[in-house]
Amino acid sequence: MKKIVIALVGQPNVGKSHLANAISGSNLKIGNFAGVTVEKATARLSTEDFAIEFIDLPGLYSLEDFAADEKVTKDFLLTAEYDLILNVLDSTNLERNLMLTTELMELQKKMVIALNMDDEAIKEGIHINADAMSKILSIPCIRVSSKTKTNIDLLVEKILHVSKNPLVEPKMVYSDEVEEQLQTIVKFLDDKHFHGKDALTNRQIAVGLLWQKKEMYAYMHEHPLYVELQPILNNALGHVYMYCQCEEIEEVINRQHSAFSTGLTAEVLNVTHVKNRNLTQKIDTILIHKLLGLPIFIFLMWGLFQLTFTLGEIPMGWIEESFGWLGETIGASITNEALKSLIVDGIIAGVGSVIMFLPNIMILFLGIALLETTGYMSRAAFLLDGFFHKFGLHGKSFVPLVTGFGCSVPAYMAARTLKNKKDRLLTMFIIGFMSCGARLPVYVLFAGAFFDESMAGNALFAIYIIGALLGLIAAKILRVTAFKGEDEPFVMEMPKYRLPSLKLLWFVVYSKSAMYIKKAGTFILLASMLIWFISSYPQNSLIEEEYTTKIEALQAQLDEAVSMEPVAPKQEVTEEATAELTTQDSASIEDTIAALENEKHEKLVENTYLGIMGKAIEPAFAPLGFDWKMGVATISGLAAKEVIVSTLGVLYSLGDEVTEEDTSLREVIASNMSLASAMAFIVFVMVYLPCLAATAVFAKEAESIKYTVYLVAFTFITAWVLAFITYRVVLLLS
Repeated sequence: MKKIVIALVGQPNVGKSHLANAISGSNLKIGNFAGVTVEKATARLSTEDFAIEFIDLPGLYSLEDFAADEKVTKDFLLTAEYDLILNVLDSTNLERNLMLTTELMELQKKMVIALNMDDEAIKEGIHINADAMSKILSIPCIRVSSKTKTNIDLLVEKILHVSKNPLVEPKMVYSDEVEEQLQTIVKFLDDKHFHGKDALTNRQIAVGLLWQKKEMYAYMHEHPLYVELQPILNNALGHVYMYCQCEEIEEVINRQHSAFSTGLTAEVLNVTHVKNRNLTQKIDTILIHKLLGLPIFIFLMWGLFQLTFTLGEIPMGWIEESFGWLGETIGASITNEALKSLIVDGIIAGVGSVIMFLPNIMILFLGIALLETTGYMSRAAFLLDGFFHKFGLHGKSFVPLVTGFGCSVPAYMAARTLKNKKDRLLTMFIIGFMSCGARLPVYVLFAGAFFDESMAGNALFAIYIIGALLGLIAAKILRVTAFKGEDEPFVMEMPKYRLPSLKLLWFVVYSKSAMYIKKAGTFILLASMLIWFISSYPQNSLIEEEYTTKIEALQAQLDEAVSMEPVAPKQEVTEEATAELTTQDSASIEDTIAALENEKHEKLVENTYLGIMGKAIEPAFAPLGFDWKMGVATISGLAAKEVIVSTLGVLYSLGDEVTEEDTSLREVIASNMSLASAMAFIVFVMVYLPCLAATAVFAKEAESIKYTVYLVAFTFITAWVLAFITYRVVLLLS
């Protein structure tokens, strides 16, 4: 079966991923481009004798790479091995989309054009003559709709046809003056019987030289005829500059492409009627209203976090009970105590405490995906632009900052859309303040432990809002100190409102959830096992024996008390025991046993490797109200924030001190921490480094070890100071 690799290229928001989904039947796979951390989606389709692989490249407006994502697409198109470009266009905005198409045509690659969103175009009275467009460009152009799956089979058919046949050179026409200069260069090359490498035609060489492409100049410079060609080129460029009345070749190229796009649009586009105001404009009068817009946005975000907590609470209980049952069932069948402890207290308790937050993660990602796919996220950026500028941020900073609520890794990469390096670095420095999904389990755990269920959702929302506000304040401080300078004006595209595609939503939620589960099953599993080991060894038999003896003695008294309650005391009861029983009832003995159990496990853990480590760092965290367990959990969170929960789960679930009435980790935490310590802990988790993986991506994106060191120092110092203030303030108020 022959493999065909298709590069999906198009401007942002033209529905590339949706189209790939429609073609392949929702089998998009997420990965990274080789050598870089930019995320890519691939889809596969088997048809006839071909295995077609679609590579969804990052959206871009031009091949003149301004942003890093655009550079990835350009590098792929110029250097990677692929068979065909599937150029996806928004039919409702043809002329603007054709600007990129003209640049792609100059690559001289096999190409098929998908005129997507044809259903929306028809509703707006827009008709594109695809046949005429195909003839003009010598490129198959198909009107399709990824939403209704119209003409999807025809598109696949054209892709196979173009793949199987030789390249047909696209008909890109420039202005008469430019064409004249191109013909002059081509005639010179033809007269010299020059033949380019890799099937390059002399016209392609002429275009490359006239557009002053470095690679073309480097190639031609190796040939002796370049000496004769150079004055012809200089003359041609002089004519072109004079004709365009400009001195920049980029401006010449842009004008040529723009003119061609306008002319082509006039030839193939027919608008039968124009609505006075479309649906998008009507909705925008409310959603981006200068008075109503911001309250609506805040209400939507508040609703999202309420749903995250209240809806997620239900399956959380099921998952928690399932892992509890699993631990008891498996534990009952294992006789070796060490192995039993590893599996039940280490693996099941550690991984289970992370998996139970999966519903919350799914709801949060679904909400963010809904805001993005409907087109509302761009409006939110527009609404917040003026507000952001007050803090020294760029309007485009909104997208990476919102992405940071999901995960810091793509958020750092999303900052590439900011062209100014200072704006980009400033945004990246405060992305960590936007609480990522990995922090959500910690927040949900503590919100449930210290607040009533009716208030937990509000507490969760407040945590996120406070984190974002702290980030804005930090941005202002950084702007007037480390990143001084003028910010750029804000220009952002406003896509039309669209109903979200269920398949695309499912893909986003599924892929993010799968990554979360994979993380829990690999990285967090190993971390849980490591934490279990260092919190279990070395074992101290002296402490074990000392407390076991005390507990067994009390247990004997308790058994005796229970047996005596319905009947008269037995003769075997000693005088000492009888005296005890006169002052203690059964309940008080049970309390004493529970207290001894807790004390025993605390003593045992204190003498393990983890306890020794925790004690060593305890002085640094003591001013924040942290005990050594909280300090250890904080350090373990450097690996990934979810590990904080599994660490606490392992630390507080060791042994059998947790009774049937006290199975929830929330209750254990609430009984072991003060409110002030817990609030300080949340603030510390909110501010310090997201995780090692995100820090590595930051270092790559910042292209500087110096800034990475600054980030580590900045977040730790800020987290410590803010946590200290929080602890003292809550102590004063309580």
